[in-house]
Amino acid sequence: MSVTHILEAKLDGESITITDPRDGGMVGTVRSAGAGEVADAVRRAGAAFTSWSRLPSEDRGAMVRHAAGLVAANAPELAELNSRETGRPTEEALEGVRAGVRTLLQFAELGPLHRGHSLRGAVDAADYTIPEPRGVVLALTPWNDPVATTAGLVGAALVTGNTVIHKPSERCPHLGARLGELLAQALPIDVIQTLLGGPPVGNALAEHPGIDLIAHVGSTLAGEQIARTAALTGSRVVRENGGNDPLIVDADVEPEWAAAQAALGAFANAGQLCTSVERIFVHEAIAAEFTDGLVREAERLHESDALGPLVDDALRLQVHGQVADSLSRGAIALCGGAIPPGPGSYYPPTVLTGCTTEMPVMSEETFGPVAPIQVVRGFEEGLELAARGRYGLTATVLTRSMENAQRAIAGLPVGTVKINAVFGGAPGGSAEPRGDSGSGYGYGPELLDEMTTTKVVHVGIAPRRDSWRSDSRPSDSRAAGLRTDEEH
Repeated sequence: MSVTHILEAKLDGESITITDPRDGGMVGTVRSAGAGEVADAVRRAGAAFTSWSRLPSEDRGAMVRHAAGLVAANAPELAELNSRETGRPTEEALEGVRAGVRTLLQFAELGPLHRGHSLRGAVDAADYTIPEPRGVVLALTPWNDPVATTAGLVGAALVTGNTVIHKPSERCPHLGARLGELLAQALPIDVIQTLLGGPPVGNALAEHPGIDLIAHVGSTLAGEQIARTAALTGSRVVRENGGNDPLIVDADVEPEWAAAQAALGAFANAGQLCTSVERIFVHEAIAAEFTDGLVREAERLHESDALGPLVDDALRLQVHGQVADSLSRGAIALCGGAIPPGPGSYYPPTVLTGCTTEMPVMSEETFGPVAPIQVVRGFEEGLELAARGRYGLTATVLTRSMENAQRAIAGLPVGTVKINAVFGGAPGGSAEPRGDSGSGYGYGPELLDEMTTTKVVHVGIAPRRDSWRSDSRPSDSRAAGLRTDEEH
């Protein structure tokens, strides 16, 4: 049995040993950061901030562009580390690295263009805003798409003049360390630092008063804890957390096509994506054909061995626990639904029917290759059920009705609504998750706004010495009015 063994880090430098989830083979052991290293990293990041933040933004962009080139040149090595530590198929891991390179390049170009706004005030004055870096950014990144996610958070932080402490997931520390080395090669000393470790290291960093912003992509539980911590320290928080993303299938779409979309959304990266399809509401008019098509897609994936393993046995047991609980409540597994024999933490693509909103596969994030189906009598019912729940990350609607599409866009309380495609979107899109899925812009151009704080500037004209008269000073009533405006 393949298990990623994580020895609990208690900030005294204990080790983290990683095994390959594909076959249980040893990947390696790294040392977790100690308490002294956490404090030293924050101190050094704070010291490096002054000179880094004062560099011209074009120079910072050029260095981030150089970092992107180093990542691109070492893409095969990074992809291999990703595959060995998380089990992600090598080609998919390689595309994740390429996406990270593209993201770094985008922020290298966007950083120098990030600017404030001119304001209309008195005709003899100048009023405008200036975006300023926040300071030391803590980037806490996940294991399921580690390079691309890190590139977004780190790239946006760096080009806006912040220094960065990056703690990669304890499930892929070798990859995180190597990525950190490559990024650091392109930057001045201490502008980016990488610390390895599990939740105790992340907690110690988040609790440090020298951290100005925490950018977190990961579980809802961890994100909520970070938000509570930041409420005491005053750190800004940007977080993208779990999701329970619905798919609504209308009666007027081609069932086989809809089934292929559902399979892509539910089974990509073995269901280990925040934006995976987690619950399916299909119109009863095409439910049978859709379900048959989805089962065929799942069986094809299973027979081709195209699906990688789950990241470790702990996650596999969690996924299977939700499936088993749902089966005990009346769901039916048309395929999958059982832990397979043999090495590795594999779980088969699973299609469940007879599901209800009370079952854990419908009400909670599963984070595995599970496609639970609930048949609905009409689009209205599917929309109403899809809008329920505590998460609000993404939702997908498959329909040929513009009316239904517009109703879904207006009625789904999520950050991203996708019509007729489970994945995809134009460059530059940026959304804020809702509910327990997080807060703030975690990607796109608006992430630059999150990484900066705004200063308002008012520049008036001082009178010449020979023209000043005491009766030309502002009246008390005018000053009082200005104070009142500011207070409101």
